[in-house]
Amino acid sequence: NITVIENFDRLWKIQIALVFTGWPGYARLIRGQVLYVKEMTFVEAARSVGAPSGRIMFRHILPNAWAPLLVAFTLDIGGTILSASGLSFIGLGAEPGAAEWGKLVSDGRAFFPQDKWLVFFPGMAILVTTLGFNLLGDGLRDVVDPKNRR
Repeated sequence: NITVIENFDRLWKIQIALVFTGWPGYARLIRGQVLYVKEMTFVEAARSVGAPSGRIMFRHILPNAWAPLLVAFTLDIGGTILSASGLSFIGLGAEPGAAEWGKLVSDGRAFFPQDKWLVFFPGMAILVTTLGFNLLGDGLRDVVDPKNRR
């Protein structure tokens, strides 16, 4: 089993490590949402008319609990991009010769005073992508937030 892990590309190892360290937050979030939604009146009404627990879970609780998870996921994509780029910047990320934004910024530092664009454009790509995912998460939060519904 160890040889399988050794054959993975370093970038995939980093992504897997970020997923394994990030899942407890998602588990806590979905658990909290399920506990909150299951106490709502429409779930109590479904329970009182004798709906099976599987139907209550899949028709009432989960559809009303998924929105914060979706928002948190889109907001965390930017953090994952920054983490992977930062690790590649300090040499712990992508393999040598791989085109990864953090590695491109790190390699461009050697030519920085003369060739500023070697650092500027990969840095801007990181910024725009991270900002885009954060704005997407903010927009999704505004759309799916029950307090904003009329």
